[in-house]
Amino acid sequence: MLNLCVTPRPRWRCAIDRLVLWNIDLTLLDVGRVSRDAYADAFRRVTGRPLAALPQLAGRSDSEIFFESLYLNDVPTGEDEVADAELLARYCWELETAFALRQDGLVQQGRLLPGARAAVTATAALPGVVQTVLTGTIKPNAVAKLRAFGLDRLFDLEIGGYGSDAYPRGSLLLLVRGQAGDKYGTAVASHTAVYIADTVRDIEAAQLGGARSIAVGTGRDTVAELRDAGADLVLPDLSDTQQVTSAIDRLTRVPASR
Repeated sequence: MLNLCVTPRPRWRCAIDRLVLWNIDLTLLDVGRVSRDAYADAFRRVTGRPLAALPQLAGRSDSEIFFESLYLNDVPTGEDEVADAELLARYCWELETAFALRQDGLVQQGRLLPGARAAVTATAALPGVVQTVLTGTIKPNAVAKLRAFGLDRLFDLEIGGYGSDAYPRGSLLLLVRGQAGDKYGTAVASHTAVYIADTVRDIEAAQLGGARSIAVGTGRDTVAELRDAGADLVLPDLSDTQQVTSAIDRLTRVPASR
């Protein structure tokens, strides 16, 4: 099995004051064509059938996409939870392999979204900040996406939340906060965590998982929909670096008495 998860360990601070979580797809970058091709390849290898119908991808994990694809394409699932788990494990393995075969296409057919590199770089320089990801993509493919555009070193990917984890995204955010607290020795309070993403489902996850939220209108959901979902701030994109970092700083500012 390919192991794309092994990355040089970042030189993170020994303590954490603020946790910034980023969604990847349609928040930082767009590699949709490569991802869809990899989904189709992995689905065919696991089920023996072509992927004729693909469900809505926005805000969904790779595991959700797989089971919805089974339903849409009239493919029966396993006989019980154990069989379903084995089927999903096979699919994730095939998805990792299919994605690895398409590495060159990430940059050739994909793109960073406006302001993404500058926003992530500037956020990394904020006092007390540790950055990670909360994404629907399985971990090896999430790492591959970030690495292709030179962003992987700006995140602590060890504590991130990924689409291979069998949790709703709100629960996964809670898990990431716990993992960050365990690693850095300081509990991550809800008012010191912020999730930056592009879908209504992501905003709901932030609310359930105990984090502030910044929504960007670079995905499928409109600015109005993101605002109505209760995002703490909605931006058209990440192109205004100062606006992004100021918002993160304001939403996660540690009280002066601390």
